Amino acid sequence: MKFSKIYFILFLMLFTIEAYIAYFLKSGFIRHTFGDFLVVIMLYCLFKSFIDLKPITLGLIVLSIAFIVEFLQLTPLLELMNLQDNKTAKIIFGSTFHVSDLLAYTLGIMTTIIIEKKLNND
Repeated sequence: MKFSKIYFILFLMLFTIEAYIAYFLKSGFIRHTFGDFLVVIMLYCLFKSFIDLKPITLGLIVLSIAFIVEFLQLTPLLELMNLQDNKTAKIIFGSTFHVSDLLAYTLGIMTTIIIEKKLNND
């Protein structure tokens, strides 16, 4: 396990962008679709900062996590944890299931894997 400063800096940059999107944009394509596209790339960079896995392996792990969180939105999870009125929890976990979010996550991971493959000449 070796720390990667480059991936961590990318994570921090993407986290900052995501925070701005969440704080300043309340609706629209960037908030509801592009933010979901970026969030999986952000998570990929966070994990890649600490774990050296092949892009496809890490991409599938991140995509699985994103899908699990999205499908949990079909359950009363936030209510069960008494977080239904917590804005941070709603931003992190979301509050409504959308198939379009699954597509955005998938496209984000596919983009990440393609870029990683090209950068590594795989």
